[in-house]
Order: sequence, then structure tokens, then C-alpha cells
Amino acid sequence: MFKINAQTRLVLGALLLAIGLVLPTVFHSFGLAGQVFLPMHIPVLLAGFILGWKYGAAIGFLVPLLTAGVITPGMPPLFPVGLGMAFELAAYGLLTGLLAQRLNMFAALVIAMVGGRLVMGIANAVLFGMAEWAYSFQTFIAGAFVTALPGIIVQLILVPAILAALKRARVFRRF
Repeated sequence: MFKINAQTRLVLGALLLAIGLVLPTVFHSFGLAGQVFLPMHIPVLLAGFILGWKYGAAIGFLVPLLTAGVITPGMPPLFPVGLGMAFELAAYGLLTGLLAQRLNMFAALVIAMVGGRLVMGIANAVLFGMAEWAYSFQTFIAGAFVTALPGIIVQLILVPAILAALKRARVFRRF
């Protein structure tokens, strides 16, 4: 987390939340699959790194719920998919915020991405079971890693690049 005053932190949080709402809409309007490119994830991961675990977790939890419930209703379905994503993205924001204080940026990013996917698997197992939808280990692996591989690669390239650009621009010094 950076030394940022409360007003700036709030504005940056609102900006990253807005980006998290707009990116999936843009992807869907161009026919690009959100579950492949994971456009909601990037602003949430950045929020954890830049604003810390509290903002990262809050933005991560809110983005899929607002997207599914308000911005593009039913995309993804609020229950169980949107709610499962809320737990996954909250874990991303929480873990990047906590781990960035102790590890280098890339290690924090990779661990947060794996941790978030594990949280998604657990949440989906519970939520899909409540909805009486089938959810197996194979479904988890296919959705979390195989289908999402392009998005994972984009995250591993784009998040460090954005943080490095912010550092070069002297917006933030940490990364």
C-alpha cells in the first residue's frame, strides 16, 4: 500500500471500480468472452497493489455484483456465478494488498491469482450446490485455468506493466 491521502485513495478506488464495470461491458459489446479474457480482474488486482487490501477486497467484491445486477443484468447471472466471482475477486484484492507488503510484485500477483481461483472453486462448489447445478473438479479446472488461460497471461503481462509505468511516471514509487 502506498502513502496516499484518504481523498486520493477514495478517488482512485472509484476510478478502479468504474474501470472494473466498464471493461467487461466493452468486451461483451465486441463479442469477446469475459470468461476467457477476465476483464474484471485487472482493476481489482491493481486496486489491491495500489490501495491496499481493504480497498482491493471491497472493489473485488462489488465489481461482479454491480456488473451482474446493475450494469449488464444477468451477465454473468447474479446467482450463483456473479456471487462466486465476488468472492474470487475479493480474494484477489485482499491477497494482492496483503502480499505486496511482504513479497515482490510478481510473486504477490501469482499467489493472489492462484488463491483467488481456489476461493472461486470453493465458493462455486457451495453456491452451485445450492442452485442444484453440477460443479465438479473438472469443471473447476476447465473454468479456472484452461478457458481462462488467455486472461491469466494478459494479467501476468499487463498488471506488472501498468505498475511499472506508474512507477516510471513517479505516480507511485513502490513497484
